[in-house]
Amino acid sequence: MRIDLIEGDITARTADVIVNAANSSLLGGGGVDGAIHRKGGPEILAETRMLRASRYGRGLPVGQAVATTAGRLPARWVVHTVGPVFSATEDRSASLRACYTNSLRVADDLGAVSVAFPLISAGVYRWPVEDAVRQALTALAAATPVHVRTATLVLFGSEAATVGRAVYDVMFS
Repeated sequence: MRIDLIEGDITARTADVIVNAANSSLLGGGGVDGAIHRKGGPEILAETRMLRASRYGRGLPVGQAVATTAGRLPARWVVHTVGPVFSATEDRSASLRACYTNSLRVADDLGAVSVAFPLISAGVYRWPVEDAVRQALTALAAATPVHVRTATLVLFGSEAATVGRAVYDVMFS
């Protein structure tokens, strides 16, 4: 699987799957989650409400992933995953990496060939960007999907992109 890293808006990225850095309610929120729900339209919210009513009454657990339609996004599906909140006193990096591996597994089960990921937990969940990129790339590099051929890490803003490229260059040079 090829791993790309780009600067951009994940809601504008064309891919089979766009990954949503969701909150556990699955019902939308701020940051990436809010942007995906706004641009994707009411179809996404309708499916996440059904998921809450059927399988995830208490919300989606951290590190797990589930798929819905992509609505009006330039994708076939959205895979929702809940990242951990950063803690300076507790190592939650395995949970963060699980977001990527479980999202990739769900995408692969759908038969997706291309997946676009945001930088999970690096926004309102305060994960330091440099380590968030490292965790993402570590998880993606270790994965061996059957169908997925391209995983793209979409970094929002020039600062995150600059940090991301530096981490990428160190890890893959």
